[in-house]
Parts: sequence; structure tokens; C-alpha cells
Amino acid sequence: MPKDQRQMRLTSRHVAYLQPDTVVEALPPPPEGMSEASEADHRDTIAKFFGPDDHDETWVFAYGSLIWKPACDYVEVRTGLLHGWHRAFCLGWNNRFRGSDANPGLMLALDRGGACKGALYRLPADKRDENLIKLFEREMGWKPTAFPPRMVTVRSGDRTIRALTFCIDRNSGRYISGLSENQIADVLAKAVGTRGSMAEYLFSTVEHLEQMGLHDAHLWRLQNLVAERIEAVYETDR
Repeated sequence: MPKDQRQMRLTSRHVAYLQPDTVVEALPPPPEGMSEASEADHRDTIAKFFGPDDHDETWVFAYGSLIWKPACDYVEVRTGLLHGWHRAFCLGWNNRFRGSDANPGLMLALDRGGACKGALYRLPADKRDENLIKLFEREMGWKPTAFPPRMVTVRSGDRTIRALTFCIDRNSGRYISGLSENQIADVLAKAVGTRGSMAEYLFSTVEHLEQMGLHDAHLWRLQNLVAERIEAVYETDR
């Protein structure tokens, strides 16, 4: 942990105020107009990006929940800088996992422009496909996906690494843009779904980025704004 790690305003105390009635990890039925992706679909995706003998170094670039809740096994982790893309709360609207019809959530995805610091995970060479399938089952459980995988070039120390990541499809119908930080904070401070709250999602992402020595100024401002809103609702008598 970096010695100069900043003190977050958003804490587990704030997250504790926003709990789902029941935590459900299983994938619910797909929304209307979508279908559940099969193992064959995921194997087709693997074939699209990787050759049959391309097992030695398979990297995944994580920018959000994959940083603190990896969906697959890995044998090496590094930090890296991706140019041309930035993390943004631009994937909406989530009314199941971390939101509801009354208070839908916004999830992170990579959007064009800027740069993004994140984590690089190298998958075990002898179990590449099974770990990619686990990753796709979590990130692309339904099709068509609003944030399809793509290969990007990430700088990590003295290395340049080709890695798989997930970027928003601006034409998907789920792309949300133009919101101010205050509007995004309003959403994140209230949304709760079957897998937890958006406040928890933000807290875990910022906390783990800071532990890795990666500071995201936008997320840092958001965590302060979200904590402020939660305190205003739940701690008015303190």
C-alpha cells in the first residue's frame, strides 16, 4: 500500500446504509430483446481475438470491478496506462444488479478519449480458454453486449502489452453521456440492486485503485460527492 495513500471520505460506514434485501449473484433472465450468451458464443469470441496456439501471454486490462473482484484466475498482475480511452460511468441504466426501476444504476465502461490507469492480469497459459469463458460469462452474460471486448495497447513500465478489455458501444442504446459529476453522484448515492449498491461499487473501485497507487481524479471527486449525499440522508442527527 502506498505510504501517501489518501483518506477517502466514502467509507464502509456509508456503504452499510445501502444494502439489498437479498444478495443474488446468479444471472437473472435477460431483458426483452436480449438473450443469454452460450459457451459456444464465448468460444467464438476467443477464436476472434486469439489463435489456437496463442497461449503464452494472455492479458486482461481491468478498469472497474475486475480490479477488486477478478472473474478469472491469473498468474501475474501489473499496473498499466491505456491511452485513447478513459473510465466513465456511461453504461446504463442498470435496474437489476446494482440498481432498481426506481433508482437505476450507472456502471463503468471505457469510453473514447483521454487515458486510463488500471490493472493488467496475465491468465495462466494452460487454462487460458476456461478463464476467458469465466470472464465472458460475467462481463457478457447477455447478448448483444453493450460493451464488447476489444484488444488495446497498454504501457506497463518498460513494456507495451496487448490486452483484452471492454469498451462501450456508443450505438448500443445503453450509452449514457452528458451527465455532470453532481448528476452522476446523485445516481450512485441511491442505486441498490441484487448484487449491492453503486456506492459499494464506487468505494471498492477507488479504494483498490488507491492501494495500487493509481489515482483517478474524477472518481475521487465522485466518492466525496457520494459520501456527502449519503451523510445528508442517513446522518442528519449525528
